[in-house]
Amino acid sequence: MSKELEEGTVLMLDFAKIAKIAETCKDAIPVAVQHADTKEVILVAYTNELAMKKAFAERMLILWSTSRNVLWEKGKSSGETFDLLEARVNCEQNSLLYIVRPRRGAICHTKNRRGEPRNCYYRRIDLDTLALTNLDP
Repeated sequence: MSKELEEGTVLMLDFAKIAKIAETCKDAIPVAVQHADTKEVILVAYTNELAMKKAFAERMLILWSTSRNVLWEKGKSSGETFDLLEARVNCEQNSLLYIVRPRRGAICHTKNRRGEPRNCYYRRIDLDTLALTNLDP
């Protein structure tokens, strides 16, 4: 399933994600993560107060894993870590924007054919057929 989800050409959106989070983690909010240099949105994740304060104190991308319910130091196992340069809040104060700079490479746990990490938004949706096209195979 994971390989098809991450590399396939069929759109399989998880519309139940927010409901799943609400069941297990009642104090998380979304965080859009933007590359400081390219302005590309490279990830949407979640944070809670603990993760946010740790990220601010350490000036690095630290999030809350809603699937594991633990602090998630992005890139700790892969080496693809990020400096947190700036944080912004939306008008309703229910989501954040983190502006980050990769210390090396990209952000996604997936790799392209060359074995290089890529950003999470590497597939384009065909608006007519809903088929996916990998832009960084």
